[in-house]
Amino acid sequence: MHALLEIVIILVASLLAGAVSSRLNIPAVVGQLLIGIVIGPPILGLVHNGEILHFLSELGVILLMFMAGLEADFSLLKKYLKPSLLVAITGVVVPLVVFYFLTQAMHFKVSQSVFYGLVFAATSISITVEVLQEYDKVSTDIGAIIIGAAVADDIIAVLLLSFFVSSQGSTENISIQLIEQLLFFVFLWLAIKILIPWLVRRLEVLASKNLMFYVALILCFSLSWLADQVGMSSIIGSFFAGLAIGQTKQGHNVMKRVTSFGYSFFIPIFFASIAFPLRFTGLLEHLSMIISFTILVVLTKLIPGYLVGRGFKFPKMESITIGGGMVSRGEMALIIIGVGQAAHIIGNRVYSELVIITIASTVIAPFILKYSFKGSKGPQKGLNSTDGY
Repeated sequence: MHALLEIVIILVASLLAGAVSSRLNIPAVVGQLLIGIVIGPPILGLVHNGEILHFLSELGVILLMFMAGLEADFSLLKKYLKPSLLVAITGVVVPLVVFYFLTQAMHFKVSQSVFYGLVFAATSISITVEVLQEYDKVSTDIGAIIIGAAVADDIIAVLLLSFFVSSQGSTENISIQLIEQLLFFVFLWLAIKILIPWLVRRLEVLASKNLMFYVALILCFSLSWLADQVGMSSIIGSFFAGLAIGQTKQGHNVMKRVTSFGYSFFIPIFFASIAFPLRFTGLLEHLSMIISFTILVVLTKLIPGYLVGRGFKFPKMESITIGGGMVSRGEMALIIIGVGQAAHIIGNRVYSELVIITIASTVIAPFILKYSFKGSKGPQKGLNSTDGY
């Protein structure tokens, strides 16, 4: 019953945080993240990340990414595939290179230097999606580039993490895992193009909104589970499940039901729980390093994204939006940090520092996006619609 009380505390606190954020005219997700720091272990300790809350928060991020897939415009994702991939690749390579050489100059072990680069290479698509939804930017050109880039970014980061962890052990394991992941993506393609549309068309004749809602959840959770089983992030499976259903006639109805279902319970728990691993131990002793690393964490995503946007002839503010959409590290970085601690690559002190930097970037990112949205003059596009990607 203690977990039930913690859930009540999170929901009440999230409700208040949303109201305060609206009054202060700041992105709602920032208020939810900060309230997690207040009620969680970092300050008041009213709520802790136990097994039940962890599971509920996992469901929250899965549903959030499922909604992103439902709302995404598949034609725009295909149209802007090239800039999305370029944003993703540069957004992985630049942090990897910068933090590897920086930490090597600070006399870190090679394994630790690579690990730092991996931590800051992964983008938290869930935070960005929340801000895009709040400002109604998901189904736009810029939204398509950001979402496509963030998904590709996460896939690349997970593959690199698999290589890194497996390099400490058997190469046979990584070979098997890569084959499984390749087969998973083949299955995803078949599911999006053939299986899911066929299933939805067959179920439409029953004209039951409840049935479609339950089928959508089953598909979402099934693909999330499959992604997890092959060593990928579960949100990759849920995003593609949403993308497939979103292209059918039932996509809009499913979106309304899932939005109500997710935001009323699971998603507030996810946003609050992001800050639970945060600890302020050793903060003052290493404050200068934490600040400088946080600045680098922001710039190594913001600048590559901005330059790619300008390279594809997007206006300055929209290019800042592209870069800003990649800044947040969030849950992906926290997962990688946890893997590093479990593998004894980093100790408790470094763990705390990396979590602080990750949370800082997660809080900063929505403000960059809001600034760029206010400065944007409208739905301007980069290349003309006749220009192919």
